[in-house]
Amino acid sequence: MSTPSRPRTGSAPLAVGLLVLAVIVVAVVILALAGITPQRLIQSFYPPPAATDRGKDTRALYDFVFVLAAAIFLFVEGWLVVALIRYRRRPGDDDLPPQTHGNNLIEMIWTIIPTAIVALLFFFSWQTLNKVDATTVKPQVRVQAEAARFQWTFHYFDENGKEAFSQPLPLADSGGGMVVPVGQTIHVTLRADDVIHAFYVPRFLFKRDAVPGKENAFDFTVEEPGTYRGQCAELCGVSHDAMLFDVKAVSTGEYQTWFQEQVSKAQATPQPRQPGPEPSGGQPGPGQAGGPTLELGAQAIAFSKSTLDAPANTPFVINFNNQDQGIPHNVAIKGADGAEKFKGSIETGPKEIKYNVPPLPAGQYTFFCSVHPTTMTGTLNVK
Repeated sequence: MSTPSRPRTGSAPLAVGLLVLAVIVVAVVILALAGITPQRLIQSFYPPPAATDRGKDTRALYDFVFVLAAAIFLFVEGWLVVALIRYRRRPGDDDLPPQTHGNNLIEMIWTIIPTAIVALLFFFSWQTLNKVDATTVKPQVRVQAEAARFQWTFHYFDENGKEAFSQPLPLADSGGGMVVPVGQTIHVTLRADDVIHAFYVPRFLFKRDAVPGKENAFDFTVEEPGTYRGQCAELCGVSHDAMLFDVKAVSTGEYQTWFQEQVSKAQATPQPRQPGPEPSGGQPGPGQAGGPTLELGAQAIAFSKSTLDAPANTPFVINFNNQDQGIPHNVAIKGADGAEKFKGSIETGPKEIKYNVPPLPAGQYTFFCSVHPTTMTGTLNVK
């Protein structure tokens, strides 16, 4: 009785190698056609360059962990390849190799080495976390970042801890942003009144939550001038993607000039105006003529109208109905020069309020929500 011949296995490793090579070639071609260069591929595994002192500590920790993980991966995969080639089945290999049932020395080694690696990672992570969380007793700049669906507002404080002014424009291209001096310690406190938000700047390699009812704080020092885009990194609602902000780092001299300009604007004496109702956020007082009433609502983070018409040189009333549950809105007005002419009180919906607007000269103005100036805006025609 003849014994059936065994299939030849000598060519199997070669076939597997050719298959792997073909897969690699196809993957490289696909990446090339997609415009993904080796440099971009490598950068996708790495965070962006750090722009702050604490960001550099975070980057150093990432580099250490990445190199250690890469070394372990190459070591393990290298020995797997060696084992696959060295101990592959060859023609005539009909018997099982010697079987080993337990080895105390090897088991101790593969227990001690991972434990040592985890302890090392814990030590360096703990050190970096302490550096990132460290705060200065006397920071040179104090800012409160207030997050509300779906906008950021920055409140600046003087050396005595008193609020000097607020910056409701979060983006540099709209004339705002969080302006800070290069090389100085910035102390930021985070506040949220509605839901959880997060302060995240990719170039800072840092994220911290803004939690209602709790004040979180952190310090940082920007080392290079520039504009760094930030965003809310917690899903906070339907317009979460609109919660962008800029951190604009300038020289100390530029910052001092900008700070004094903002203080002067905040302390500017209002210009004399014609008799009429006060520009407040409430009902007209006794004996005051409210003037014509303009109806305006807010729902789904949008105004109900994109244009309003008002008479020139005559006070008027904006009957504002905020229908957004739990979301703060208001109505503010600015002229063509960007100067703010009126700002109504911020009210959390649902709520209806009458804003008494003082007389405005003929012209075209912009009305907007101070909390959401990038998404809630319209045109006021005064004629």
